[in-house]
Amino acid sequence: MSDSWLDQVAWPESGLIAAVAQEAGSGRVLMLAWMNREALALTAASGEAVYWSRSRNRLWKKGQASGHVQRVKEIRLDCDADAVLLSVEQVGGIACHTGRHHCFFRRLEEARWVTVEPQLKDPGAIYPGKTD
Repeated sequence: MSDSWLDQVAWPESGLIAAVAQEAGSGRVLMLAWMNREALALTAASGEAVYWSRSRNRLWKKGQASGHVQRVKEIRLDCDADAVLLSVEQVGGIACHTGRHHCFFRRLEEARWVTVEPQLKDPGAIYPGKTD
């Protein structure tokens, strides 16, 4: 086995592993994202979450546009070595691009998705000029 902690991750052929961001204080799951080797290395080195954006096909520092960065308190690797859990401090209290505290704001109720979490800030105020 290699001495590099990055080599101990079971990187799949796609090069991406799941990364769950969990709020350090509350234990609430904020979001799920993806990381490649470089994103995980940058996250560990900088202390702020960096992910791989599948839609943009590039690295993405959480909060780069919004200011809602995630300060990483701890990184854990799961038992299969193919997913990480980030314990984070969510700056600004908003993790979701929809302006909510976390991304899991819809609950399945009677065969339909119901929004059960409030929007804390209008996305247009977070991302001025963004149209998508």
